[in-house]
Amino acid sequence: MAERAKIRLFVKAPLGAGQGIPLNKEQSNYLFAVMRQKVGDFVLVFNGKDGEWLAEVLSANKRNGALACVEQTAPLRLPPDLWLVFAPIKKARTAFIVEKATELGAARIIPCQTRFTNERVNIPRLQAHVLEATEQCGGTFVPEVAEPVKFDALLDDWPADRQLMFCDESREALPAAQALAGKTGGKWAIIIGPEGGFSPEEIARLRGMEAVTSVTLGPRILRADTAAVAAITMWQSVLGDWT
Repeated sequence: MAERAKIRLFVKAPLGAGQGIPLNKEQSNYLFAVMRQKVGDFVLVFNGKDGEWLAEVLSANKRNGALACVEQTAPLRLPPDLWLVFAPIKKARTAFIVEKATELGAARIIPCQTRFTNERVNIPRLQAHVLEATEQCGGTFVPEVAEPVKFDALLDDWPADRQLMFCDESREALPAAQALAGKTGGKWAIIIGPEGGFSPEEIARLRGMEAVTSVTLGPRILRADTAAVAAITMWQSVLGDWT
């Protein structure tokens, strides 16, 4: 049955054997008008807490359909305790950052207003991108997109037990693999600057923090969205769950 289920859907209902799942109008329209599912068909569902479940279509009403859980197909898979802190850029590229951070295994995504940040963010829209990415990549955990925070406020309240990987464009920083060698996993974050980079004051503050490990991502200047993907990939390959 599970191999016949090609659609994955995020739901808010609790999931368990025999558990009924009411669908809202948008979900019902998608499944039964767009994807042409019918009573007796199977879809995969997840809610970010109870893993992935195979669910059978009980009612194919295009306004308020219903499913029922049959069996669990995957447990909840938690990513490493890794936050991505990034300065918002243009809308489509910010969406790209959020989508790829989700796929690559970030547990929390935090937009940060730096001195050179000029873009605003729509948190519900970005959270929708997270859900879409989780549906597509087979994830069972849904990262949170936090409310935007100003740079100084973020560092003022920085948790004492969380390490911070600073993607530093200076030539003095070590390559990421070398800088992270010998470090241990656990609670980490990665911070990515805006298109214009961090201000000198922001750079000085980051370099002065005990929790910070400065790294370079290579000899080329990367766009912010590319840098986010490269940084998470490097961290995951050294300290994350790719090792």
